Amino acid sequence: MNRKATLIGADGQAAFGLFEHGIECVNFQDYDLRSPMDRKLGALAKHFKFNQFQFIALVSPQLIVGVAIVDLKLVSKAFVYLYEPLTEAFEEFSFIQPLARKTSIDLKPDNGRAYFASGKNTISIEAKAGRRHLTVALRSGVSIIAELDESHSSPLAMCSRAGYQGWVYTQKNAAIPCRGSVVWEDKNIDLAAINTLASVDWTAGYMRGETFWNWGSMSASLKDGRRLGMNLAAGVNETGFTENAIWLDDRLIKVDMVNFQFNRYLPDSCWHMQSADGIVDLRFTPMGQRKEKVNAFFVASNFTQHFGVFEGEIRVGDELIPVENCWGFAEDHFARW
Repeated sequence: MNRKATLIGADGQAAFGLFEHGIECVNFQDYDLRSPMDRKLGALAKHFKFNQFQFIALVSPQLIVGVAIVDLKLVSKAFVYLYEPLTEAFEEFSFIQPLARKTSIDLKPDNGRAYFASGKNTISIEAKAGRRHLTVALRSGVSIIAELDESHSSPLAMCSRAGYQGWVYTQKNAAIPCRGSVVWEDKNIDLAAINTLASVDWTAGYMRGETFWNWGSMSASLKDGRRLGMNLAAGVNETGFTENAIWLDDRLIKVDMVNFQFNRYLPDSCWHMQSADGIVDLRFTPMGQRKEKVNAFFVASNFTQHFGVFEGEIRVGDELIPVENCWGFAEDHFARW
């Protein structure tokens, strides 16, 4: 597998575009970062303006799990939530660390570790040799141990401009085979036994100081046994390239721009996601959500991540794939950082 070694070249500039096998190292320290008036910025500015996050979702009709580590340098955050569709049981945990204490995210998307700790709560995501290992141990007793097999799947990896001086590298995968266990309250859940699939979002860069995005993601098993994954987004990285794609088993299929039609002030109402190339035409019905509003001096976030079911159709070549009662996510997010 030929993977581009570094994102930033010898001239201090980022490589923009799609990368079939991803990037080995996002070497942001080598970037020629400047102000909008072309003044060179030093190492301290490079450090504090660089943002990173990693999100993992575990999805089955019996259990939905979301786990994130976010490093904004001035502050770091992490969250874990669990939802049981049959009973509608839901529990979430959220943590914050000033100056990103006890937080680290390596610069190698496929060969590095992300870690967050707050008191007796720890979250670790470690990637190596085509596997991504998620370990969550919370003071409440919640325990998650999961192994995601990305060894045969093609990632969606791309870098695009972000405002006048910045860039964002994102690497995503969906409908990844997964095994492990979740301990939650009095339940000990075998992830493979409930046919759990996973998705991964690894993102880093010099992002716009104020931005927003809409996002849709799905990991589902079709009636014929194939795995169907999806990642759709609008509003953040569409400067020449998009991060829109579907996965059919391990095959990556690129998708054009996507229109998200929804009413954020009616949180239980249906979303419509439709791609310009006609590949995707889906409706999403929220079944639950995780919300967070932060409006501090340095950072602000108005975040709503819904989990629910997709219906509609996806066209791949001459094949029309019906999507029926497939679980996934839709997100509406404003951020200032």
